[in-house]
Amino acid sequence: MSQPSVLASLVSGLRGGSIQVVDLTSPLSSSTPVLQLPPEFGQTAVFELEEISRYDDRGPAWYWNNFRSGEHTGTHFDAPNHWVTGKDLADVASVPAGRLVAPAAVLDFTAEAAEDPDFLVEVDHVQAWEAEHGQLPDGGWLLLRTGWDARAHAQEPFLNADENGPHTPGLSVECARWVAEESPVIGLGVETVGTDAGGAHSFDPAFPCHSYLMGSDKYGLTQLRNLAELPPTGAVVVAGPLPIVSGSGAPARVLALVERS
Repeated sequence: MSQPSVLASLVSGLRGGSIQVVDLTSPLSSSTPVLQLPPEFGQTAVFELEEISRYDDRGPAWYWNNFRSGEHTGTHFDAPNHWVTGKDLADVASVPAGRLVAPAAVLDFTAEAAEDPDFLVEVDHVQAWEAEHGQLPDGGWLLLRTGWDARAHAQEPFLNADENGPHTPGLSVECARWVAEESPVIGLGVETVGTDAGGAHSFDPAFPCHSYLMGSDKYGLTQLRNLAELPPTGAVVVAGPLPIVSGSGAPARVLALVERS
């Protein structure tokens, strides 16, 4: 008797519960926190719905809306052309579909971020994780778990800003360069508002995750949640951004497939 196909086994696992689908996406609404830049720069839009009809004289049998949103609002995908270092590289519609399904390594720094909201992951931290769990997945994602998704209910605690700017965890400059230029992953996923640490405006270079990753034709995923439900290795991420032609990124539904015993 022939063995079932890989896809048939996947469907069987999904139906039987041995493979769980974990939603890593934050709900998108007018209360979704958004990045705030200094006032001299352009600002991203808060998500808004505009009702077209709702079973009424504007459309008796249907309900639908227009919506307005920034490309980088809520859980979203950063394409290489989002940053000046990747300005001649792919827009979000040009990202190969095969790269939107990839394995994930989940690095947990929840305790460190709870103690210090400005905590920075160094190359040594990643290499220590590799010594325990194996190398980062070739063509996969590095997902940074910090517990920051617990703050995503409101703008103020999520941005955690004061007169010196936001205070959120992230990668150091050297770690951002290493992930972009030396590691085998295709991108970085975080629970915070952007891939860079809150204090990255004062780093050299400023916003190194954006600068190095985008310039290396790699990607970002931001405002993820439920990373606590993923194992350190073995999960598969499915990232589905809107394929906006010439877009620098897009809101995305991000899912993870996790095998349960």
